[in-house]
Amino acid sequence: MKLKDLEVWFVTGSQHLYGAKALAHVAENSQKIAASLDAESAIAVKIVFKPVLTTSDQVSDLCRQANNAKNCIGLVLWMHTFSPAKMWIAGLKSLTRPFLHLHTQFNRELPWSSIDMDFMNLNQAAHGDREFGFITARLRLPRKVVVGFWQNADTVAEIGTWARAAAGWHESEHLKVARFGDNMRDVAVTEGNKVSAEIQFGFSVNGYGVGDLVDRMNQFSDSEVDKLVAEYRDSYTIAEKHNRPASLLNAARIELGLRAFLEEGGFGAFTDTFQDLHGLEQLPGIAVQRLMADGYGFAGEGDWKTAALVRIMKVMALGLKGGSSFMEDYTYDFSGTPKVLGSHMLEICPSIAAAKPSLEVHPLGIGGKADPARLVFTAPSGPAVVASLVEMRDGFRLVVNEVDVVQPEEDLPNLPVARAVWLPRPSLKIAAAAWIYAGGAHHTGFSQALTTEHLEDFAEIAGIELIVIDADTRLRQLRRRCR
Repeated sequence: MKLKDLEVWFVTGSQHLYGAKALAHVAENSQKIAASLDAESAIAVKIVFKPVLTTSDQVSDLCRQANNAKNCIGLVLWMHTFSPAKMWIAGLKSLTRPFLHLHTQFNRELPWSSIDMDFMNLNQAAHGDREFGFITARLRLPRKVVVGFWQNADTVAEIGTWARAAAGWHESEHLKVARFGDNMRDVAVTEGNKVSAEIQFGFSVNGYGVGDLVDRMNQFSDSEVDKLVAEYRDSYTIAEKHNRPASLLNAARIELGLRAFLEEGGFGAFTDTFQDLHGLEQLPGIAVQRLMADGYGFAGEGDWKTAALVRIMKVMALGLKGGSSFMEDYTYDFSGTPKVLGSHMLEICPSIAAAKPSLEVHPLGIGGKADPARLVFTAPSGPAVVASLVEMRDGFRLVVNEVDVVQPEEDLPNLPVARAVWLPRPSLKIAAAAWIYAGGAHHTGFSQALTTEHLEDFAEIAGIELIVIDADTRLRQLRRRCR
């Protein structure tokens, strides 16, 4: 996927009251702003100028075009002059693409000595955007409002963040999730209504037997499997005690089968579970890790909501520094400054590795299968977010905790899995309580590339509830909100 293949349309509102000359200025200024934004490296998608809108019919036509344009993922709307808001009602009600309301003006400074009424009539976004803002509030439309001069770095950054969220939403609307087996038996949070999810987010979730995967695995020749094992040996550190050819061959065959199955089915995310492994010699480990590194979403134990979320987060983060992965709050260290050791049985994405991973083969201790191959590494220090998508009685909720990744206080020679250690904000005591009050899952999407703002913008576009746990979190207020 290339984000520059996706388009955000830059749309300006005005009216005929000001005459042809003023409208020509409006169009010229709007083209310059659109071109400037399109050239900004902080905005990963293409910004496309669209003609200035002055009537209700033009607005409706533009919204229909946006709805039907394959690569249009959203609109940036700006009222250069005063654009009567009633002309936007029909179009906005029909618009299915997300939009950002940019509150700016073409000039940075006022020309104090020469300003006259012609200048005032032309540059009146200060109240034109308020007219537009009223109707979007009146219609209760989800949107992001960005205020600031269009060349300021913070303004550009906010637009860029929203554009990534819009790209995530575009992916969500087209995403297909494959489930090999069902979710882990008797577990509540990994369950959910897949029809409700498709209505809310657009992504589809369908189940397949493990035998379907095994059939595809068996279609690969021994030479193809040997070639992938050779790639493993070239790409990762393998200590002699982990140089177990049979295990590596089996892991490579699983990866080939998985990759082919997902590519041929057009899937962007998938799940499996250690309780449904009939026909597999080992639980997929390195196969899942390498597929995640290539952009696939994944979650263990049949957790299709988190698998979809990881894929969406990877799309949103494309090209940013830092990786994104499936994750789980596995265990705590309550000594010193309490912290979380995050990991999973096998499947942490190497995009978050601080150094070259080692390929290791260890017993799993669960699932009753042969020792699986996996990549072992530690995540680098720095800020990150962990996010959980859960289904509540009255809809979906996205729970986000801001965290700071730190290095383990000691070596972990006996821990045979990839891991990240972090300090939750504001503290483990408050953050864990807040997470539990909010109903967050034990599985998460973890990212050192995205920020809370990216996820906040996505939640707004998706029309779902957002609970943020950060340095300012107070439990009393959070509990009231969750109720």
